Amino acid sequence: MSNVLNIADRPGRDTRLLEQARDAAIPPLVDAFAVALGRFDDALFDRAERAGPSQMAFLDAMRELRRRREDIIGRFRAQLQRSWKALEAGQPLPVERVFLESAEDTLSLVSEQELESRLAVRNFASVIQRECKPVLARLDRRLGWIAGDIALDIDLNPIGPEHIGVAVHQAFAGCDLAPDVRLVVIKLCERDFVPAIARIYAALDQRLMQVGVMPELPARRAPAPASTQASDGAQELEAAGEGEEPGAPAWAARFLNRMAGVSRGLQASQTAPPMAAAFGEVPPGYGSAPGAQGVLLEALHHLLQESRRGRDADGAPDARAVDPRQRDLSQREMLSVLSLLQASPSATLRAAIGDTGESLSQRLKNEVLSSATQLGVDPSQARLAPVDEDAIDLVGMLFDVMLDERDLEGRPRELIGRLVVPFVKVALLDRRMFVQKTHPARRLLNVLAEACEGNNGESAAERTLLTKVEEVVDRLVAEFNENLAIFLTLEEEFRAYLEQHRRRIEIAERRAAEIQRGQERLEAARARMTSELDERLGDRRVPQAIEDFLRQPWAHHVTMTVLREGDEGTGLRESLALADGVLEELTEAQRHVVGKPWLQAWRTDMLKVFASVGMNQDAAAGAVDALHDTLQAVAAARPDLEKALPELPQVVLPKPVVDEDTVAIQLVGGADTLDFDHSDADHFRGLPIGTWLDFIDKDNKVQAGKLSWVSPISSRLLFVNRRGVRFCVASPEELAVMVRMGRLRTHQSEDAFDSAMQGVIERLEPVPSAATPA
Repeated sequence: MSNVLNIADRPGRDTRLLEQARDAAIPPLVDAFAVALGRFDDALFDRAERAGPSQMAFLDAMRELRRRREDIIGRFRAQLQRSWKALEAGQPLPVERVFLESAEDTLSLVSEQELESRLAVRNFASVIQRECKPVLARLDRRLGWIAGDIALDIDLNPIGPEHIGVAVHQAFAGCDLAPDVRLVVIKLCERDFVPAIARIYAALDQRLMQVGVMPELPARRAPAPASTQASDGAQELEAAGEGEEPGAPAWAARFLNRMAGVSRGLQASQTAPPMAAAFGEVPPGYGSAPGAQGVLLEALHHLLQESRRGRDADGAPDARAVDPRQRDLSQREMLSVLSLLQASPSATLRAAIGDTGESLSQRLKNEVLSSATQLGVDPSQARLAPVDEDAIDLVGMLFDVMLDERDLEGRPRELIGRLVVPFVKVALLDRRMFVQKTHPARRLLNVLAEACEGNNGESAAERTLLTKVEEVVDRLVAEFNENLAIFLTLEEEFRAYLEQHRRRIEIAERRAAEIQRGQERLEAARARMTSELDERLGDRRVPQAIEDFLRQPWAHHVTMTVLREGDEGTGLRESLALADGVLEELTEAQRHVVGKPWLQAWRTDMLKVFASVGMNQDAAAGAVDALHDTLQAVAAARPDLEKALPELPQVVLPKPVVDEDTVAIQLVGGADTLDFDHSDADHFRGLPIGTWLDFIDKDNKVQAGKLSWVSPISSRLLFVNRRGVRFCVASPEELAVMVRMGRLRTHQSEDAFDSAMQGVIERLEPVPSAATPA
């Protein structure tokens, strides 16, 4: 049922406030865009001076923007006004519909330049969203309320970032700009337009609040209440678990929820010891991290300690405590040994990286002690310090989990494995790596793992990416001594390169959606043509010429008409009327009506149909004459006088472009007869675009798939892999069947380091639920 019919009765709807909000938002946005546009001239001139061979493209762009300034501003204003009118009508306009409508007039795929432009404005929109997130959340609610209690979001808010991005895209759509220059122009909007947008949002939000639109909304997020001298450490644990500390890792919340139970049990006693004492004696070096990070490191040490005790069947004390002849290796000795292993890893260590059955942490500890002989240390009289053993255990288990659970095979596995020793050195130098999400070492590992995961080097782009990863790993192994700045440098350089690769993936993803959309439109057009043809012919016996006309040129013409104009266009109505008219005249001829000028009323339309399949004017006229003579023969009951159509051009209906990189995934067979949970199907019908799922094939191999597009025709969902290539298209019911069969599950969206750390925690023995104070 249309929402427009009852929009006036919606609670909260206020036409006067809607008009005031429109006047307070759209004219200032247009004026701010015009001011930003005026600044582009100087920026483009500066670019032209540094552009070398591309200088003329920037100079031409300056002239084009000056010449079409008023048209650009007008198109920007028109798009915003259109979006606002849709809100006033109670039918907010989704952003994607604007892009889809712009492609309706053509059967070709959207060009790569157009896709890059769309991605650029989406990036521009994400900048606005990031800068204005709190005020946008309030504007969504306030504007939605005065529009009739409509739920607005980033996709539906007519003055939100996405719609401003679309307006920018439409503004420059008519300009003759080189592809690279167009992207620069959109990028300039981030610098010159976004600050003004933020001010306009704030002013509109303040004005709506002042006139009484949901005044109870907070102006900003209330700060968390200050804790009262959290010296007991338990509150620090809970704060870390809630993610209040900037840069807290995602796995920490789940881990600390369990660990906090220890301290809560202790707090029940009046004589509860401080947190460090609750976890037992903590070795030197763990108290250097601030706040909750230090508590988290202490908890990790406690968990490792309990795990080692649990593996000791006799519960005997640690062996290093009963041999007074052994001493702890100093940190300097540890770093020297690790530097040797970093430069020349032993064959056994390299083998352990490729062997899923051997513990990397145990192999690393053995290698460190045996390599200490190169420094003149007797391995029988040396041992690892507790803090160093923790570091090796955590790094070794971290890489064990990552190499086992991530899609890393062959060359990618070898490249990631070469990072083990450098990361042990990092753990010795700065244990915050485990608990600080923004640490440069873990950021580098995350981007390298992203580049390697699922990368089998099948395409030239993937092989180039692996080569770049190898260059980064080679530099790290060669240059990392004890200065962590190398991680920051390499991460920034590689992230810049990876952004280009991601952009290619996004373009591939858009291309996959365009291909699927074109295929479904073609399938729908063919289905409509077949339905109309069957309805008119069915079992009816008709002369061969009439049947050939309807099944070949007319069928092709109808299919192409539906593709161009849709089901409701005038072209389809005219084509159907032509078929009905020809069959009506055939019915008259079969009643032996003589003397009628057959097909005279339909001659022009028939000539158009024959021309659409490539016949020239004379051949088309001859074909219509053959149909005329055939009807005349039928009326005279002289089948021997029926004429055949002249030879028709070989017409093949257009086929959608097939992505050669498409990776097929076998779906369950006979989904219509298999049982599934209808609530699962309903869940998939509402699945947001961008959601990742894990698909499990018949060999139990897991591949992550991202929901890229939902068909408005068939409601099928298109999933792409990490390369942006289509690999699964399925209905909600088929996906529900896959869930029932264990072939589909939710996807963990954590980065590689966080996900691996959670795996480390799960592999360790769980800590006791309570402790007894000494």
